[in-house]
Amino acid sequence: MTEVLFYHLTESKLEDALPPLLEKSLERGWKVAVQTASEERRDALDVHLWTFRDDSFMPHGTDAAENAAAQPVVLTISAENANAANVRFIVDGAEPPPLEAYERIVFMFDGYDAAQLESARAQWKKLKGEGHTLTYWQQSPEGRWQKKA
Repeated sequence: MTEVLFYHLTESKLEDALPPLLEKSLERGWKVAVQTASEERRDALDVHLWTFRDDSFMPHGTDAAENAAAQPVVLTISAENANAANVRFIVDGAEPPPLEAYERIVFMFDGYDAAQLESARAQWKKLKGEGHTLTYWQQSPEGRWQKKA
């Protein structure tokens, strides 16, 4: 069964918290999809991942690129699994695809954005009702992830 995690951003923005999680996923040999709610957000994350740290290289592309299937990380707005990802990050309240295609689904949501918070709560309730095992992680004041449920 797919592992489902909820990451509640309270101390940093998605742009700061997402890249280290993507790096850890790649270190584990996983292919990753990051699903956003809009093309504008997808494209902004695309630019950010090229420049988020001077000493880092995050190999990635978008679902709009011809070589999306070859990318270890694909930024997408669709439910398709363009690169046969093992892990899918759902951000900005995007509607997730069927979970069965993934080893892990990670919902990341901004705790200061009412719409994202409500979307995460609705997903938690829906998935819990379907019998999925869920874990909830929240940032500590230092920005580290702490398992809360």
